[in-house]
Amino acid sequence: MSFSGFFSSGYTRRPEGAVGYLLTAYGAIFILWSAYAAVFSRLDALVLVTLFLSFMLVLVFSTIAAGSERLEDDPDRVPIYDWIFVASSIACGLYFAINSDAIATRITLLDPLSTIDVVFATFLIVLCLEVCRRTVGLLLTGIVICFMAYNLYGHVLPAPFGHGYIGFEHFLDIMIFTTDGLFGTPLRVAATYVLLFVLFGTFLASAGGGEFFNNLAASVAGARVGGPAKIAVVSSGLYGTISGSPTSDVVTTGSITIPMMKKIGYPATVAGAVEVAASTGGSILPPVMGSAAFIMAEYTGIPYLDIVVASTIPALLYYFSVYSQVHYTSVRLGLKGLDKSVVPPLSETMKNGGLFLVPLAAIVWALFEGFSPTFVALFGAVAVIVISFFRKQTRLSVTRMVETLAETGRRLAPVVGACTAAGFVIGGITMTGLAAKLSALVFLMTGDAIWLTLIVAAIMTIVLGMGMPTVSSYILAAVLIGPLLIKLGVPEMAAHLFLLYYAVLSAITPPVAVAAFAAASIADDNPMKISFKGVQFAVGAFLLPFFFVLDPALLGEGSVIEVTWATLRAVLAFLLISVASAGCFNSSLGALQRLLTFAIVVPLLTPFFAYQGLGFMAGIGILFWFWLSGRANVKVV
Repeated sequence: MSFSGFFSSGYTRRPEGAVGYLLTAYGAIFILWSAYAAVFSRLDALVLVTLFLSFMLVLVFSTIAAGSERLEDDPDRVPIYDWIFVASSIACGLYFAINSDAIATRITLLDPLSTIDVVFATFLIVLCLEVCRRTVGLLLTGIVICFMAYNLYGHVLPAPFGHGYIGFEHFLDIMIFTTDGLFGTPLRVAATYVLLFVLFGTFLASAGGGEFFNNLAASVAGARVGGPAKIAVVSSGLYGTISGSPTSDVVTTGSITIPMMKKIGYPATVAGAVEVAASTGGSILPPVMGSAAFIMAEYTGIPYLDIVVASTIPALLYYFSVYSQVHYTSVRLGLKGLDKSVVPPLSETMKNGGLFLVPLAAIVWALFEGFSPTFVALFGAVAVIVISFFRKQTRLSVTRMVETLAETGRRLAPVVGACTAAGFVIGGITMTGLAAKLSALVFLMTGDAIWLTLIVAAIMTIVLGMGMPTVSSYILAAVLIGPLLIKLGVPEMAAHLFLLYYAVLSAITPPVAVAAFAAASIADDNPMKISFKGVQFAVGAFLLPFFFVLDPALLGEGSVIEVTWATLRAVLAFLLISVASAGCFNSSLGALQRLLTFAIVVPLLTPFFAYQGLGFMAGIGILFWFWLSGRANVKVV
């Protein structure tokens, strides 16, 4: 297996004939039931999540193959062993549903498990591990198995990492028969908030929303300097906030934007890197922010609307940083925009697809009206269906709706796989007290030095998240590192957004950089070169979390003057970072000029007003100097 194959998942089957119709109908009915249960059902939470997981396991084993290599004879055929997995999933679901009352009323660790309880619980763990392997790859599955091994055999380790003896039945009791393990917060969020937002995104794409966002980006930025790259930044951000997956975003929008960039002269590495950096930011861009934001809201108890509001300025700064660096790189390379004859006029774009802004407006309205995320997503999905009937080209027929519902199940599979893994990890950490031990070790290394602790936390989050979905890497970081940051006085919102940012950035960071591997297949270039270049384009995002932790005004906390001043400083800081990283303003810069530009960023990020003022004046001054001394008269867009 190749290096990238180690992190890959199984391919998605699309059987035809009777099996295909059966699976499409099953997927549509499953999603409809899940949506109804998430919004209206009064089922016990444990029963709801148990049934959701069991139904989802059936869908995964029937539609996602065991390996990434397609079978030569019949790649869409469902083999007999997968039908056995399907039957086992149904059996587990029925068992836990039938015995739900007894499970809900038993006393954990006091009432003994029966033999049949142990058998079905063990089967369920095996099934979930296989689903995790198929949907998100071997790396995360291996991490889960390591945590399980630590749970069962950690008592043989010396202090401080050893723990008390945990027998197999004790392990199963916590993991399966409580909401502290598999059926905890991550899977519960996947069965409610995430499912409905994935449903919203799938309906939007099916009606033609993705094409509209791409045309809108082309209308706004296509004719400008480096137009296709700017299209990638805008369209990937708009699509990414809904998909919440950097890899999915790269594959979806990158298949259009990367060839466009290469066509006007962008090197393959740069084209892939722009798309990777732009797609990575979708998970931190309101109003949807992908799946991890819902986990954050549920785990911390912070209202989702508060998270969206706090994330707005940092997310816009991130995209400002990437966009401006794309511009200055295009100036340095002498790349022009698309010919105006192939750029759709903004008026025509809005006429043909402007109604697709209505669902996003409905989401924002519902958030500010105080509706729960489940109702917010439902309003968005209903709005998509309604507006689709306004034009023949976008109309969602019954057949398309059924296919869209089934497609929602397929898109949900990786999230569910990641959430099952996260549930196992959280349960294991709870049982062993590993989070407190790790926090004590980090505190021993860094003391109460907040800067040093933040650096260690950032590195740990990136390392923990390599090769994993954003949801999983954020949950690991939140459980293991979050308590330490809060203990050191970092506000809970800032602490968890800090971890969320680095969980997102793990998708772009070498040596794993799963988003770069996805871009490499489209750009036909080395994934490591794309990854390193992508980090350069996203360099502002690596500094941004430090900025808002040390100055919460960037999260909207404080007076209007404080928030405005922090935002102005941040805009100037990220403009300087972009200029220095690209090595160009209105002409190419030398190494000393770039180093000096980077150095001016430091006082802008400090919490001391005097240094901030000096840094601000110095930043304006150096840009004015570059403008005066520039040899190329290129208009900054």
